[in-house]
Amino acid sequence: MTEIWNPWHGCKKYSEGCENCYMYFLDKQRDKDGSEIYKVKTNFNLPIKKGRDKQYKIKSGSSLMVCMTSDFFLEEADEWREEVWEMIRIRQDVSFWLQTKRAERVKECLPSDWGDGYKNVSLTFTAENQKRADERIPILLDIPLKRRGIMCAPMIGEVSLDKYLATGKIDIVLADGENYEGNRPLYYEWIKRLYDECLKYNVSFEFVGTGNYFIKDGVTYHIPKAYQKVMAQRSGLNIPQKDVNVKVQKKCKTCKMNASCNGCRWCGKCK
Repeated sequence: MTEIWNPWHGCKKYSEGCENCYMYFLDKQRDKDGSEIYKVKTNFNLPIKKGRDKQYKIKSGSSLMVCMTSDFFLEEADEWREEVWEMIRIRQDVSFWLQTKRAERVKECLPSDWGDGYKNVSLTFTAENQKRADERIPILLDIPLKRRGIMCAPMIGEVSLDKYLATGKIDIVLADGENYEGNRPLYYEWIKRLYDECLKYNVSFEFVGTGNYFIKDGVTYHIPKAYQKVMAQRSGLNIPQKDVNVKVQKKCKTCKMNASCNGCRWCGKCK
């Protein structure tokens, strides 16, 4: 099961891909300002929330897509991030998918016990064009991680990832067009190139959506938001993800609190 977790909301526009940000559009629909950054108190502790049965509401084996209405490495969120790392450490039976444009901030924001990466964390860098790909991906490759991804979205220019995929360090590439208020087109040839490069190196590829304007064979298609994912799937330009196994461990026999028996903070007896 995949769910979205937004521990904080709001963002500052950072690069050209942010020009027609979907979050800003949706906030404006609610008479809100997307640049206002705040902690989402009602949902901040989602990974460790429990129901009346004292079981976690987020089940073991689930995946959480984090900060989809913000940026995980946003400077304004520095004061809240350590609490999130702690919840990620507690829920080792859940996969956490982090995405960022702020590549240069990642290393300084990693927890002290990061080592060669948490087993349950995947990190994806956004690369909306070749300039941003060449700027950010070398940083991604230099960070110790268990899983790395590249998100070309909104894809506003042709991108080649061949030299980065050749390293064998990239696990998945995703691509999407610009939607909501965006009118910058996505070209079929751009997607096909990424697909072919991923196929060459046996890297998973997901064509997420066409965006509002999709151009193929010189014809421009205006595709409503509700059909963008459907049309992308029909293209056949997808390479299935490799299995990601998050080890689901039994609850601590001593305190019955933690989902992972590896020296939890509740009793400290299950080493």
